[in-house]
Amino acid sequence: MTSGDDAVAAAAARAESTRGRNLPQFDDLPIPVDTANLREGENLNDACLALLPLVGVWRGEGEVNYPTIEGPRRIAQQLTIAHDGRPFLYHEARSWLLDDEGNVIRAAAREVGWWRPQADDTIELLLAHNTGIVEVFYGKPRNQTSWELGTDAVVRTSTAKEVTGAQRLYGLVNNGDLGYVEERAMVGEPMQPHVSLYLKRVVG
Repeated sequence: MTSGDDAVAAAAARAESTRGRNLPQFDDLPIPVDTANLREGENLNDACLALLPLVGVWRGEGEVNYPTIEGPRRIAQQLTIAHDGRPFLYHEARSWLLDDEGNVIRAAAREVGWWRPQADDTIELLLAHNTGIVEVFYGKPRNQTSWELGTDAVVRTSTAKEVTGAQRLYGLVNNGDLGYVEERAMVGEPMQPHVSLYLKRVVG
C-alpha cells in the first residue's frame, strides 16, 4: 500500500470503536441536533472544513501547573466539539483532578463556547468559564492538523480571579490523537505554561 492507503487504513482501524457513537440526543427537537460524529446528522458546513479534524469527543490526561498552585497536578479532561450544520462548532470541556494513582479527587475546570471560522482563515473562539471568566480568542490554522489562538479580550466577574491573557495550541499527534497546550497570564504572573493534555477520540 502507498502511504496514503496506509493513512486511510490506520484511520479506519482507529474508528472501529468510535464510529458508532455520538452525543446523547433528544429525537423530538424541531431543529437539527448537535453531532460529534461526521457520519451522522447534518453535513458539516463548508466554512468549518479547516476545523473538521477537531469534531468529536476526546478524553485523556495531562497536567496543570502554575506558580500560584501546588503542582504540577495530574488532570483528566473530556472535550466535546460538535456542530449542527451551521458555520460554527460547539465546544465544551470538563476536567477533573486525579491523584498519583489515577483516582478522581474532584471535578475541576469547565468551559463552553463556540469556534467561529471566518472566510480569511481567521478563527474566533469564544469561551465562558465556570470561574467567571469570558475570553475571546483569535487565531489561524498552522497547517491542516494544528490550530493556534491567543486572547484578544478577557472579561471577568467581580468575584473571578485576575486573568489578563491566554494562548492555546491544538494539534493532531501520533496518527490521530489530540494534543493541547495552554499558556496563561493571571494573578500578576506573566504568560507561561499552564495546562497540557493528551486526548484520544472516543466519539466520531
